[in-house]
Amino acid sequence: MIQFFYHESVGASMRRAFVDQGGLFSYIAPEARVPTSHPLRKIRELVRDVLSELNRSLGKLYASEGRPSIPPEQLLSALLLQVFYGIRSERQLMEQLDYNLLYRWFVGLSPDDPIWDPTTFTKNRDRLQGGEMFTKFMTKLLNHPQVKPLLSDEHFSVDGTKRCIVPRQAAQQPPDAASPVRPFSRHAASNPARRLSPRARRGSPASRAA
Repeated sequence: MIQFFYHESVGASMRRAFVDQGGLFSYIAPEARVPTSHPLRKIRELVRDVLSELNRSLGKLYASEGRPSIPPEQLLSALLLQVFYGIRSERQLMEQLDYNLLYRWFVGLSPDDPIWDPTTFTKNRDRLQGGEMFTKFMTKLLNHPQVKPLLSDEHFSVDGTKRCIVPRQAAQQPPDAASPVRPFSRHAASNPARRLSPRARRGSPASRAA
């Protein structure tokens, strides 16, 4: 009994205890968590170089008194993230900045810094666009000698104006079914006016006869 208890205690000591919540404090810098080969590392250096050149121009957009606004350096960096990762709205951008350490590191926020209100972010962004500062920033960034090798002339276009909608029954039918699935119901096949859009249906002979 004593020997069994001894082996049980040894096995329990080899297993690390599970803690549902992490520590309150972290002694690892966010930059240490970003891989050295991550593409945002190089882009962040180039963005900081361009922002340092525009420091005086950015200072002219703000008054000497009043409530402090969002630092323009952080705002422009956040807008770049929105373009890089295809974030649909600034509200979603603020949400991801709240929990994504990579985004916080790129923008220049510490893990404890609060995130801006989406409306406040939009108003500050309009100020930069009204002063044409965003255009100057992008022009300098794209003309940077170290940025040109990162750019590519390849592109593609997608026309999403016309989409073929497959009925739910046809989508759920296995491809090797014995009988093909008709895309329209029996009533739709017998009445051509049902296949038309509401605008075209008004001028169809079937609608005038009805």
